[in-house]
Amino acid sequence: MGNSYAGQLKSARFEEALHNSIEASLRCSSVVPRPIFSQLYLDPDQHPFSSADVKPKVEDLDKDLVHRYTQNGSLDFSNNLTANEMEDDEDDEEMSDSNSPPIPYSQKPAPEGSCTTDGFCQAGKDLRLVSLCMEQIDIPAGFLLVGAKSPNLPEHILVCAVDKRFLPDDHGKNALLGFSGNCIGCGERGFRYFTEFSNHINLKLTTQPKKQKHLKYYLVRSSQGVLSKGPLICWKECRSRQSSASCHSTKPNSSVSSTVTPENGTTNGYKSGFTQTDAANGNSSHGGKSSTSSSMPARPGNYSLSPRPSYASGDQATMFTSGPPKKRHRGWYPGSPVPQPGLVVPVPTVRPLSRNEPLLSAPVPQTPLTGILQPRPIPAGETVIVPENLLSNSGVRPVILIGYGTLPYFYGNVGDIVVSPLLVNCYKIPQLENKDLEQLGLTGSQLLSVENMILLTIQYLVRLGPDQIPLREEFEQIMLKAMQEFTLRERALQIGAPCTPVSPGQLPWLARLIASVSQDLVHVIVTQNSLAEGISETLRALSEMRHYQRLPDYVVAICASKIRGNEFCVVVLGQHQSRALAESMLTTSEFLKEISYELITGKVSFLASHFKTTSLGDDLDKLLEKMQQRRGDSVVTPFNGDLNECVSPEEAAAMVPTQNLDLENETFQIYQPQLTVARKLLSQVCAIADSGSQSLDLGHFSKVDFIIIVPRSEVLVQQTLQRIRQSGVLVDLGLEENAHQRAEKYVVRLDNEIQTKFEVFMRRVKQNPYTLFVLVHDNSHVELTSVISGSLSHGEPSHGLADRVINCREVLEAFNLLVLQVSSFPYTLQTQQSRISSSNEVHWIQLDTLEDVGCEEKLYFGLNEYSKSLQWGVTSPLLRCDETFEKMVNTLLERYPRLHSMVVRCYLLIQQYSEALMALTTMASLRDHSTPETLSIMDDLISSPGKNKSGRGHMLIIRVPSVQLAMLAKERLQEVRDKLGLQYRFEIILGNPASELNVATHFVARLKTWRGNEPEEWIPRTYQDLEGLPCIVILTGKDPLGETFPRSLKYCDLRLIDSSYLTRTALEQEVGLACCYVSKEVIRGPTVALDLSGKEQERAIVSENDSDELLIDLERPQSNSSAVTGTSGSIMENGVSSSSTADRSQKQSLTPSFQSPATSVGLDEGVSAGIAGAGETLKQECDSLGPQMASSTTSKPSSSSSGPRTLPWPRHPVRGCRGLHTALPPIVILSKAAYSLLGSQKGGKLPSSSSLLPHADVAWVSSLRPFLHKDMSSEEQSLYYRQWTSARQHHADHSNQPDPASGARTFHPRRLLLTGPPQVGKTGSYLQFLRILFRMLIRLLEVDVYDEEEINTDHGESSEVSQSEGEPWPDIESFSKMPFDVSVHDPKYSLMSLVYTEKLAGVKQEVIKEYKVEEPKKRETVSMMLTKYAAYNTFHHCEQCHQYMDFTSASQMSDSTLHAFTFSSSMLGEEVQLYFIIPKSKESHFVFSKQGKHLESMRLPLVSDKNLNAVKSPIFTPSSGRHEHGLLNLFHAMEGISHLHLLVVKEYEMPLYRKYWPNHIMLVLPGMFNNAGVGAARFLIKELSYHNLELERNRLEELGVKRQCVWPFIVVMDDSCVLWNIHSVQEQTSQTMEAGISSKNVSLKSVLQHIEATPKIIHYAILGIRKWSSKLTSQSLKAPFSRCHVHDFILLNIDLTQNVQYDFNRYFCEDVDFNLRTNSSGLLICRFNNFSLMKKHVQVGGQRDFIIKPKIMVSESFTPILPLQYICAPDSEHTLLAAPAQFLLEKFLQHASYKLFPKAIHNFKSPVLAIDCYLNIGPEVAICYISSRPHSSNVNCEGVFFSGLLLYLCDSFVGADLLKKFKFLKEGATLCVICQDRSSLRQTIVRLELEDEWQFRLRDEFQTANSSDDKPLYFLTGRHV
Repeated sequence: MGNSYAGQLKSARFEEALHNSIEASLRCSSVVPRPIFSQLYLDPDQHPFSSADVKPKVEDLDKDLVHRYTQNGSLDFSNNLTANEMEDDEDDEEMSDSNSPPIPYSQKPAPEGSCTTDGFCQAGKDLRLVSLCMEQIDIPAGFLLVGAKSPNLPEHILVCAVDKRFLPDDHGKNALLGFSGNCIGCGERGFRYFTEFSNHINLKLTTQPKKQKHLKYYLVRSSQGVLSKGPLICWKECRSRQSSASCHSTKPNSSVSSTVTPENGTTNGYKSGFTQTDAANGNSSHGGKSSTSSSMPARPGNYSLSPRPSYASGDQATMFTSGPPKKRHRGWYPGSPVPQPGLVVPVPTVRPLSRNEPLLSAPVPQTPLTGILQPRPIPAGETVIVPENLLSNSGVRPVILIGYGTLPYFYGNVGDIVVSPLLVNCYKIPQLENKDLEQLGLTGSQLLSVENMILLTIQYLVRLGPDQIPLREEFEQIMLKAMQEFTLRERALQIGAPCTPVSPGQLPWLARLIASVSQDLVHVIVTQNSLAEGISETLRALSEMRHYQRLPDYVVAICASKIRGNEFCVVVLGQHQSRALAESMLTTSEFLKEISYELITGKVSFLASHFKTTSLGDDLDKLLEKMQQRRGDSVVTPFNGDLNECVSPEEAAAMVPTQNLDLENETFQIYQPQLTVARKLLSQVCAIADSGSQSLDLGHFSKVDFIIIVPRSEVLVQQTLQRIRQSGVLVDLGLEENAHQRAEKYVVRLDNEIQTKFEVFMRRVKQNPYTLFVLVHDNSHVELTSVISGSLSHGEPSHGLADRVINCREVLEAFNLLVLQVSSFPYTLQTQQSRISSSNEVHWIQLDTLEDVGCEEKLYFGLNEYSKSLQWGVTSPLLRCDETFEKMVNTLLERYPRLHSMVVRCYLLIQQYSEALMALTTMASLRDHSTPETLSIMDDLISSPGKNKSGRGHMLIIRVPSVQLAMLAKERLQEVRDKLGLQYRFEIILGNPASELNVATHFVARLKTWRGNEPEEWIPRTYQDLEGLPCIVILTGKDPLGETFPRSLKYCDLRLIDSSYLTRTALEQEVGLACCYVSKEVIRGPTVALDLSGKEQERAIVSENDSDELLIDLERPQSNSSAVTGTSGSIMENGVSSSSTADRSQKQSLTPSFQSPATSVGLDEGVSAGIAGAGETLKQECDSLGPQMASSTTSKPSSSSSGPRTLPWPRHPVRGCRGLHTALPPIVILSKAAYSLLGSQKGGKLPSSSSLLPHADVAWVSSLRPFLHKDMSSEEQSLYYRQWTSARQHHADHSNQPDPASGARTFHPRRLLLTGPPQVGKTGSYLQFLRILFRMLIRLLEVDVYDEEEINTDHGESSEVSQSEGEPWPDIESFSKMPFDVSVHDPKYSLMSLVYTEKLAGVKQEVIKEYKVEEPKKRETVSMMLTKYAAYNTFHHCEQCHQYMDFTSASQMSDSTLHAFTFSSSMLGEEVQLYFIIPKSKESHFVFSKQGKHLESMRLPLVSDKNLNAVKSPIFTPSSGRHEHGLLNLFHAMEGISHLHLLVVKEYEMPLYRKYWPNHIMLVLPGMFNNAGVGAARFLIKELSYHNLELERNRLEELGVKRQCVWPFIVVMDDSCVLWNIHSVQEQTSQTMEAGISSKNVSLKSVLQHIEATPKIIHYAILGIRKWSSKLTSQSLKAPFSRCHVHDFILLNIDLTQNVQYDFNRYFCEDVDFNLRTNSSGLLICRFNNFSLMKKHVQVGGQRDFIIKPKIMVSESFTPILPLQYICAPDSEHTLLAAPAQFLLEKFLQHASYKLFPKAIHNFKSPVLAIDCYLNIGPEVAICYISSRPHSSNVNCEGVFFSGLLLYLCDSFVGADLLKKFKFLKEGATLCVICQDRSSLRQTIVRLELEDEWQFRLRDEFQTANSSDDKPLYFLTGRHV
C-alpha cells in the first residue's frame, strides 16, 4: 500500500470502515463520501498511553473525593446522571465518519395518514420506556431489547427489539454490519435498514441515521420485573468502559458545582487563586480541609463553550457537556458558531439542567460534585502541567480568560493560576427574539464567526493599553457594534457578492498583524493541536523568565486545529491586569474574608516590616519616641495658634472656643423637592387604591402608623431617630404625645433581634385593621439576599434577614400594610424578577435647569455633577486621582504578589498620612516622600483650627472597607498623632457600622460649646453632630449605608476603592458619601481659573518658608486655561506649602486667599474668595455655565454659550476658614481604576460607571443588549434594567419568577419604590409622605361644606303671627296668616338682583355694597367630619352599602331594563318620551302591564300610610357632569331603609352614570334637552310626577282608594347635599348671655319622616329646610317655621302646584322664579328652621358655566368673550357663539344692568318691574315681581315709580290694560321686551300698545349671538316718553 502504517491495520477495523464507506456512498445523494483511509488514519483515537496507566491514580483520587464529599453530606446523587451518558455523546462524535463537509440528510416524508408523534411509531403505538416498563414484551429468539434515543425527546428512551448479531460484544467488536429489528409497538417485523426503522419509529433525524449513534442502551428487567435502562451499548473498541457501579470514580472536575456560580466567578465560597495554602491543601468552601495529591488534575475546561443545540432552548449546559463537538467544522458553517438546522450536530444524550449562569471553572477542585463521573484516560495533548513556584519565580499569577473552545485540564501547581469566565459570555451569542434584534439593529443571521471574535478580542486588548483591565461590558459593546456593522454591510451588499469571511488560514497572520501594533503588550501564540500547547508554552516561558525581561500583558493562545476548527483563550500576564482580574472575581464579602485571613495568618508580616521604617530609612517608632521626648509633656495648642505653639495638656483641655453664630440652625425643614416627591408618593398610593384591583381601600383607614427598617448601622439608626424627632411626624400622626419619648420603637435595625421586634409590629398590624401601616425599608439595596441562600452562608449574620421580613407571607397579605422600599441604588430591585411594578416606582424629580430651581438657595451636587465638574477647567478639580500614590502602589504590588492589593494600599496610605503629619510638624525632610495630595489634605486638616478662636475645622473621611484594616489604620494614626502632640488638635474616629461613635471628652465639650444649649449628658451620635470638628473618620464596613455627613466634610479619600469594585452600585455608593447640597453659586460660576503669568508665576512657586501673598494682576482679563496647571510644584495644584497658607487669611490684601487646593480658584460661595479690602472689586472672567451645569449637555468651557461674563466678588471678610468652604462639595480622591470609570469625559473612550453590571446580585440576561446612556432618566434606566438583568440565585427576588405559561410577572400590589440620588433628602421626603398620607385619610373622612350667613336678613321685626318655639310642626291656621317673605336669603344668591319689597324702598342706597361683577367672590367653606348619616360619592366603599352600590361584576349591567314612558305636556305642546332604566332589584317600585312588561306607572303610597321603615316621597336628583363626584349614595343618609331614589340625567351622560351607579334607577331626559339647564330637568320631573300621580290615582281608584288619598309629594334634591342637622335653642343661663344653640347631626330619613308627618300636609305647596351656617344664632331660630323661599332640597306638592310650572328654558335662579310664582298663586311655602342642610363644595360638574366659544374657531387660542359680546344687532357680521340662546341671554342680563336699566342702579325705591318672571339683572338692581294672573297676590306697589319694565316671553295674560296701571319715571325709565323671534317681538309691541308710552329706535333691536339654526332670542329696548 505504500503506507508505513499498513502493518497496523486491524482487519476488523478495516472491514468496518470499508463497509461504512460503501454504505455512505450508496446512501449519499450529492457529496462524495469520505475516503476510507482518511477515516482510518485521521481518527484521533490513537492514545499515547493505555487506560491502565492512569486508572489507579485517578481511582485513588476519586475514592478520596467521594469519601470527603459524602462525609460533608454535600454530594448530590439525586440527578442520577452518570458520566457515561455524557461522554458517550462525545465519543460517538469522534467515531462518526467524517471530517468531510457535512452530509445534509433529508428524511422521506411519512406515509399519508400515519402517526408522526415523537415517541410513537407510525402505527400510533407508544414506544416510550416509561409507558412500557411494566409490559410483558415477546421478542423472537436471538433478539435483545435496546433503547434508542430520539433527539426531540431527550428525556425519553424508545424501546426496540434488535437482532444481537448486529450489536457489538463487550469489547466493542464483532458487530455485523447492517441491521435487523422489529417494532415492539405495532409488532411489524423485519426492518432490514436502520434508516427505514428510524423512520418507522419517528426518530426524525437531521443527520444520517446510524445505529451506532442512536441505539444507546441495553434494556434489562429488574428483580421486580420492571424494564429499565441498563448498560451502554459499547460501540467502540478502544475505550472499554466499566459500567459496573461498584467503582464510583469521579473525574476530578473542579467545575462541577452544585451551586450556580455568579458570573464574576465565585464558586460557592472560596475562589480560585486566592487560597494561599498550596493547591493540594486548599480550604474547602465547606470547611473541611482536604489533602489531595498535588498531581490532581483540575480541569477548568469542562466548559461548554460552543453553542450546543440545547442552548437554543435557553438552557445553558451545566458542566457535563464537556466541550464543543470535537470536529467542529463538520457541524458549523464558516460564518457562524451557531449550528444551522439541517446540519450534522451532535445531540447531547442528557438534557442539561437549565442554568442561566455559566459555571466558573476554578482550578481548585474542592467544590461538591453533582454526580459520579466515570474516569477516562486524558490525552496528553489536553493537559497543562502548571510549573512549580510559578508565582514565586515570576511574581505573576496568570489569569486565563476562557475564550471559545474547550480548556485543557490543569495539573500540578494549580493554585498559581486563575481561570476567569469574564468574557466567556461575550462569545456565546444568545438567541434573541426578533423584536430585541430589531431594537439592536441586527438581523438574525449576522452573528460573528469565531475568527472574527478572535480578531476583535485581540484588537480590544491592544486598545486597552497598560493601565486598564478588560471589562466585560465594554467588550460586549464592541461585539455589538461589530455585529451592527456586519448587518449594515450585509444590507449594502445584498445586490453584489456576499462578503467573504476571514478564512481559518488567514487567521494566524491577521491576528499577529493586529497584535504587532501593541508594542509587545499583546502576543499571539498559534498552535495546531490543542489550546493546552499554547497555555503550557506561555506558562513555561513565564516560569523561566528572567526579571529584566519584559512580559507581554496578554498572550492570546489560538488553536487552529483542522479537526476542531479554531479555539482560543487569553492568558493575562500583566502584573496589574492579572491581579485586578483575579481580585475582581471575588465578591465584596469574599475579598473582605480574604483580607482578614491574610491578617490573621500573619501573611502581611513582610509588608508590615517594610513599613516599620520611614521613606528616608529611619525606624519609625524610634523616630516618634524621639519627637515625643523632645516635646516633653506639652501638646500642640488645640486651636487659635500655630503648630509650633505648645501648651500643657490641662490647659489644652480647658481651652474653650467661641460659640459659632453662623451655624445654620438645625431645625428640620422640608424643601420643595421633598414636598413634590412626597406628593408623587401619595398620588401613587391613590393610584393603587383607584386601580380597581381592590388591593387597597383608603376609605377604610382613619390612622397611619409606620416602622422604618434600616441596615445594621448604629449611626444610621440614630440619624433616622433624629430626623423622626425633629420632623415631629409622631405627634402629627397622633402616635405619640411627645416626639422625643418613644421614637425608638419606630426604627428597627436588620440584626438578629429584628425577628422579635418585627413580630410585635405585625401583631399591631393585625390588631388595628383601620390603621394603614407603612413599612419603610430604607437603603433597601443592601444585603438583599434570599433566606434560602442565607442558610448556606458562612457566618454572614445579616444574610436573608431583609428577605425574611419584607417578603414574608404576613407582609404580602396584610391589606392594611404598604411597603415602601427606599434606595439610592435601586438597580438590584429592578430586575426581570422584581416584586415592584414599574408603575409603582417614584423617582426623585429631575431639575433640568437652574431656572426650575427658583428660590431654592441650595442645589444638589451628586455623582453627575462630580463627573461634570471635571470639565470646569479648574486647577483643583473636585474628583481627583493621586497618580503619585498609584505609582507607589504598583511598585509595592509587584513586590508582594501574594497579598490582596487592598492590604498593600492600606498600609501605604497609613504610611502616607503618618509621614505627612510628621513632615508638617517636625520633619520637613519627609515632605518630598508624601504625595502632594496627602500633604495638602493633612495641612488643611491640622492648620485650619489654628486660624481663629472658634477652632472649627474640616472632616476627612478615609474609606477602609475591611474592619481589621480600619482598626489597624486608626491605631497607627492615633499613635502617630499622640506622639506628635496633636491629640487636642484633631480627633480620629473609627466609623464602624456595628458600634456607636466614640469621641474624646474634650472634643465633646468643644462640640457642646459650639452647639450652645445642649444638655449635660449630650454626646454626638451621628456624623452630623460632628459639624465643625477637625477630625479623620476611618469609615469601615462592606457598604456605606447612607449615613449623612456634616457640611464640614471636606475630603473624601477613596484611594482604597479599587478594581474589586466593578459593579455600578459598589462604585457609585462610595462616591455617594460625598454627595451633598451646595449653594447655587458653586454651580453658577464654576470655571474660575486665575491666570498667573510671567513674574506672578515665578512667585507662585514659593518655597515653604516664603509666605508672601500671591498677587494677581487685576487689570488684565484672566484666561480660562490657567498657566498654573502645568507647574506641578505650585501651591495651586498641590497646596504643599504649609506656612504659606497658615496665616494668609489674616492679611488684608487684595488677593483671594488660597487656603487649599479646592478653594485656590475661588470655587466657593458666590465665587467669593472673601476679599477684605479697599472697596475695589475684582472682576473675573467666568464661563456662564450656570444654566447648563445642571443639564446634561455641558459644553466645554471654551465654547460656552453666552460668552464670558463678569461677576463682582462681594467684599466681606473671611470669617475664620468657613467663609470659603460652606458651599463647596467635598473633594474626592479616587484610585486610578475608579477614576477612569467615574471621571470619564464625554470624548473619552472609557466606559462610565453606569454601563457596569448594576449590582453583584444580578446578572445580565444577554451579552447582546443596547447601550445604557448616562443621560437616561432614572425611569428609563429602570425599564432598561428590568428588561436586561435578572436576579441571581441567592438574590431575594430570585424566587419571584414570571409565570412560565403566560410570562406574566407577579408584582406585590402594595409595594412602592422611592429612588433618588444619595443624600438628596429621601428620609425627609418619606416622613412628609407619612404626614400627608394621614392628612389625606382624614380628608377622606372630611368634607368641605359651604359656611355662609344668610343674606338680606332683617331680624328687627319678627313676624306678628308667630308660633311658639317648641312646636314640631306648623299650624296651618296661623301659618297661612303669615306674610310671604319675598327676599331671597340663600347666600349662593348674594350676587343677584334683590326682590322688591316695601321695606326695601326704605333702605338707604349707599348701604348696598358694590360688587365687582367680573370676579365672583370665592364662597366660604369649612371642613366637616363625615358622620354615619352622610351622602357619599362613588369613592366611598364599605361593607354595608356594597349591595346598594352593587359593583359586583360587569354582568350586572345587563340586569337593568330600559322602559320608555310617554306623556303629553301642555306647556311643551307635544308628546314627551322619557326613558327609565330600572335595575331588577328596583322593579318592585313600578307597575308593569300584564302582557308585555310595559311600564305603566311608578307606585305611590297613601297619605294615611305609616311605615317607620320607609319614606313616602320618591326622591329625584337631577345631576350633570358629576357621575363620580355627585353625592348619589344615600344608603347611610337613609339609614339603610327602603326608599325610591331616581337619578335624572341627560341622554348623553347616561352611559357614564350607568357605569358608576349600576344599581340606581335612572330617568333619562329626551335628547332635545342635552344642552338645557336645570330648569328643564325640574320642569320634566314635575310634569312626569303629575302625570304619574294621575295614573296612580286612576289605578288605585279601581281598587277603591279615593283620589285625594294618594300621596302627592316628591322630594327634589341637589346632588351636593351631604349632611342634615337638627338645631335647638338651649335655655339662657343668665340675663346677659345670649342663648346658645345645640346642633346634632341627623339622617335624611329622620328629616323626611318628620316633614312628611306634618299635620294637613297636603295643604302646603312646598316644604323645605334652611341652609346650615356656623353663625346660626338663637335669634334666627326664634321662629321655628318661616314662609319664605326654599332651595336645593324641597318636598313639592305636585297636586297643588299643577298649574305653576318651572320655566324649562332657565339656567339660573329657576327656583326663585318658581317660588315667586307659587306664592303669587296663593299657595303656602313653609321652611322648617330647626333643620339645616349642609351642601358640599363640589369642584366639578353641576351648574358650572361652560366656556363660551365662537361657533367657528379661527385659531386654536381664543380670547375670552365678554358678556356684552353675547348679543349683537340682527343680521350683523358679529362672531356667532356656540352656546344656547337662553344661556347667552341670562348671562348677558346679569352684566348689563348699566346699559339696560341705568336709572335702576342702586335705586331701590324705583325697581324694575318684571311681569310673571324673575330674572337676575345684576346685584345693583331691585326687581319688583308682579304676576299677571287674575286673583294672584302681589306686592303693594302703589305710589312706586318704576325705573324700567322687563317683559320676558310674556303670554296672553299680559295685556295693555295691566301695564297702564303702573307708573314709570318720566326721565330715563327704560324698557326691555324679550321674545322668541322677530315677528312675535313686533306683535307683542303692537298688542301691548307699547309705542304709546315708549320710544323705540331701529338700532335698539338686538338678538343673542347665535346662528339662526340655534334659534336666537330677540329683544328690543326703548325709553319712556
